[in-house]
Amino acid sequence: MAEEISERLKGRIITVFCSSSSMVAPVYFQAAQELGQLMAQAGAGLVYGGTYIGLMGAVSRAVREGGSITIGVIPASLRQIGLADEHLTELIVTDGMRERKAQMELRGDAFIALPGGYGTLEEFFEIVTAKQLGFHSKAIVLLNTNGYYNPLLAQVKEAVEQEFMKPNSLELFYVAETPTEALGYIAHYQPEDYQQKWFKPPVIPTTEEGEVPGSE
Repeated sequence: MAEEISERLKGRIITVFCSSSSMVAPVYFQAAQELGQLMAQAGAGLVYGGTYIGLMGAVSRAVREGGSITIGVIPASLRQIGLADEHLTELIVTDGMRERKAQMELRGDAFIALPGGYGTLEEFFEIVTAKQLGFHSKAIVLLNTNGYYNPLLAQVKEAVEQEFMKPNSLELFYVAETPTEALGYIAHYQPEDYQQKWFKPPVIPTTEEGEVPGSE
């Protein structure tokens, strides 16, 4: 990674959303490990879901072994069944999922979503929605390893085509193909003011008497 990017990332905390599945293809583990290694090399810390399994475990081990801080956030119910990584720099135990997500948003300076299932998708879309509504202006990256998110991106574009979302909704996050590209985007990210999400209500024609034609 370029020295300039490392300097920009040093000391920053990146929240990573990703799968806890250990059954996914090796290409996804390789990307998660590479991301963690690059973060550690740049001196960036990690906030994530607090477990040692799946892609979560891969990225956190790589960051820890590289000498950077790892902050896990996990609900008490998951820790009770032995899913927490007890070797992190800091382990935050929450009462439930809502508090977990709030802590992950609060502690992170930027966000990267790796491939994942329901939980990852929920976390990604919630943080994008919060940015759209003006609750934060942090960088968000979707790491599209192996083209995993291509169908999702097609659906998002379809939502724009059907005017469920404005075209600038696509600017709320960045799609990266590699961990290096993802971190490079975060390193150079500058917050922007996004156009208000609300569409103007349609103008309903009326007659001179104020009635809507066809409503008699």
